[in-house]
Amino acid sequence: MPAPAPQIVATMPRVRLMGLMLLFLGPAVAIYTAISIYPLLATMQLATYRTTPTGASYFVGLANFATLLTDAVWSQPFWNAAWNNLKFFLVHMLVQNPIGIALAGLLSLPNLRLRGVYRTVIFLPTMLSVVIVGFAWNLILSPLWGIAEGALKSVGLGSLFAPWLGLPSTALVTLALISVWQFVGIPMMLIYAALLNIPDELVDAARVDGLGHFRIFWHIKLPLVAPTIGLVSILTFVANFNAFDLIYAVKGALAGPNFASDILGTFFYRAFFGNQLQLGDPNMGAAIATVMFFIILAGVCVYLFAVQRRITRYAF
Repeated sequence: MPAPAPQIVATMPRVRLMGLMLLFLGPAVAIYTAISIYPLLATMQLATYRTTPTGASYFVGLANFATLLTDAVWSQPFWNAAWNNLKFFLVHMLVQNPIGIALAGLLSLPNLRLRGVYRTVIFLPTMLSVVIVGFAWNLILSPLWGIAEGALKSVGLGSLFAPWLGLPSTALVTLALISVWQFVGIPMMLIYAALLNIPDELVDAARVDGLGHFRIFWHIKLPLVAPTIGLVSILTFVANFNAFDLIYAVKGALAGPNFASDILGTFFYRAFFGNQLQLGDPNMGAAIATVMFFIILAGVCVYLFAVQRRITRYAF
């Protein structure tokens, strides 16, 4: 029996590998393309068109983006929403993530009792609906029937109470702190899981050298979980620049008072679907969504190609 041709023998494993890849990855790639890639490309295409009052569309290139960034009608609310979004993100970075790190460090203490109860209680708000959380905190902070004022008066701090959700100077920060309360359990659990993977030998050696719990955490554990902290930071960035539901649930599409809590998500919603003050403009809404995508993409690229490499090199 003649031996098979060398080229057939060489290509058989490759054909089989391609078949297996098509079998196992094909459905996932098809589903991901249908629900993610295609809508993204369609949104970018929609952003390059303009619609006439008769319903006809014509190509305008980057004109919608120029209008969004420079036109007096569109640029002012866009830059206001972008600045508010940045502040919303900074509150999470400066409050939520440090608290999550501290809570993870406390949960990792060797002799802590009721550890499981603490984890469950802190993580429980994460599983609640954002609508329920927003409605509940709206009632709690209400100056008419909320319990916040009475609770502050009971501890002698009644003079500090104010209608925080109704003041332009405090509405956005208050909403950000409500979001921190709900989602602080996510960074806590991610960092806590990373702390559990630290070899016990390192901690025992540091304890033998006379280091206390705080110095062990600060000088040994924290550098080793730096990659996880970086991951939590970029997840916070992506989630905050995609935020919409909490502000919409509490303040509505207008993100009051006087657009003080308006972020890119609510601005996109008003632009695309319209509201009582304006008609919906899908082309401008698609332009806002495209800008949001590139902001998030830029942040992720900076993290992947600059921050992550340095953090990983420092940790290991």
